[in-house]
Parts: sequence; C-alpha cells; structure tokens
Amino acid sequence: MYLEKNIHVMDSFEFEYGRVLENVEVEYREFGTPKYDEEGFITNAVLFFSTFNGIYSFLRESHNYIMSHGNFTDEFYFIVVSPLGTPGSCSPSSTGLNYEFPRYTYADGINFLKQFLAEKFKIRKILGLVGEGIGGYIVLSWACEFPDEMEFIFIVNSAAKVSGYRFIISKVLELIMDSTEDYYTDGYSISKTKNMIAVNALLFAHSSSKKIFNNLNNDEITAIFEDFNDECIFRDIYDFKFRNECSMEYDVVDKLGNIKAKSLFVGTNDNYFNFELDMLPFKELVPNSIVIKQEDQKENYYFEEKDYAPVGKDVIAFLEQFKK
Repeated sequence: MYLEKNIHVMDSFEFEYGRVLENVEVEYREFGTPKYDEEGFITNAVLFFSTFNGIYSFLRESHNYIMSHGNFTDEFYFIVVSPLGTPGSCSPSSTGLNYEFPRYTYADGINFLKQFLAEKFKIRKILGLVGEGIGGYIVLSWACEFPDEMEFIFIVNSAAKVSGYRFIISKVLELIMDSTEDYYTDGYSISKTKNMIAVNALLFAHSSSKKIFNNLNNDEITAIFEDFNDECIFRDIYDFKFRNECSMEYDVVDKLGNIKAKSLFVGTNDNYFNFELDMLPFKELVPNSIVIKQEDQKENYYFEEKDYAPVGKDVIAFLEQFKK
C-alpha cells in the first residue's frame, strides 16, 4: 500500500537537557477513517512505528490477511510517524547538523510525538500504539511512562531492554562508526561509506531467521546481501549513530508493571529477538497481556505469501475489541 508522505513543521522542539531546535519537521502518513466524539476529538487513532528494516517483517507479511479479514481501515485511523532522529522527520541528516545534532533519548522521542499530535490532530486519547522491532521500544516506553494515554498496545518481535547479545551488537556498531577517520567533517567520504557498508553487513546478519539463512548457499547469501546493501546504501552514518546511542540506554523492565493498556505481544524468533527470552516474559511482567508465537514458515528471504491465519485470527480478535 502506497501512502502519501505529509510534513508538519513545529515552530520549535526542546530536548530534555534544554537545547531547542526551530522549524522542526515531522514526516507522517495516514490512512483509514477517523471517528469523532461530540466535541470533535478523534477517538480511533492508532499510531504505528515500524521495525528497522521491513524485508523480514511480520506486520508487513501478515498485513493482507489481517486487513482483509478484519476490515480495520473502516474502523481505525492509522497514523504512521517517522520518529525523532529518523530521516524524513527531524534528524541529524535532515537538519544538516550531522555530528552536532542533540543527543536524544526515548523520553525526547515520546515528547516529540506528543507535541506533534497536539499540534496537528485533535486527539484527547490515543486508541492504540503498534510497534515492531525497535518501533516497539517507542511503544513500550510510552505505555510505561504515560499509561493512561492509550487503550491498547500491539508489539511484534521486540524487547524490554537492550542488553546481552543486543548490547554487544550495538557496541560493535559503535566501534565501527567511531573508527570513521573523518566523522567530524561534513559531506561525503569514502571512509564513511565503507564503514556504513560494514554496519549494513552486521545488520544483514540479523535481518532474517536462522532457518532462512540455513536454507541458502553462500552465493545466494552474497546476492541477497548485495541487494540489502543497495537498499541501505543511503543510510546516514549520523542518523544511525545517534539512534544506536539512544537504543543502548533503553531499559523499561522495571516499569512494565505501570502499563494499563490491554497488550498483545507476537514473537517469531528471528536472529535479533528471541521469543522465549524477550517476548514470553511480557506475559508475567505486563498486566492484562496476551503473548503468542508465530511459527517460522518462511523458506525464502524475500516476501512470500504464507498462512498467517493461526496468529492472524488472534490479532484480529484482539483488535476487534477496540472498534468504536
């Protein structure tokens, strides 16, 4: 589904530590049907935050089944926002500040989104937040810090903190980027490009499931990696470094008990997130939550239609509760 990009410009935005940026852009897309209460407030807004890379995405691949069997475009008003720090919205690359961009936290990211919603939409309370992968970090942070501001959250392949294996990966990424000889210079350079290729190689290793990679020979893996790198070749080193630093500080484990929203967690055991270690604990740590597992059915790295009915039915049943 192609969604037209929209840009909203906020006069200014203040970061937690006090720095203020002016003329701050927010990129967003919208689809579905808004519904209003007697005072004109939108009552069915659902915010969506995607995973880092959509090639291996449960929500992307199950989308057709869920939307065709649930008819949610008539019931929900979806707002897809590019968060703080990502290109399209206010980020190191889009502002031209590059290495001088303010260091930000997930608290800044939530304030950024709340200010955008307050300026652009008439919404008293968000109906739901949906996030996959690192998009789930935003959703969980928001639900923990402001538990009365949404009715449901839906999380796919995410976690409550960056630690252990994920923290090691982030540290390796940090080391790669810190080795860039001309990091503190503006413009294109061979050094920056080479280091981002190395970053992409590491991300590629975690972009799909072990099952899929084990089904491929080395020539096939090389060809797919080249496609992956072509897709990511314009990923900006400053955007990525600031977001990586933000994620390394992410930890909401001790706040999960604050969540009041009805919660659905779906895990599929990819190379980066583990169902048993990352997703299953939500069942005990998050009140009023449902945790389900989607068995890995894919045989191919690229998009392919598979039977998403088992988990799709559970997702639809969960979302049906919130039709206005």
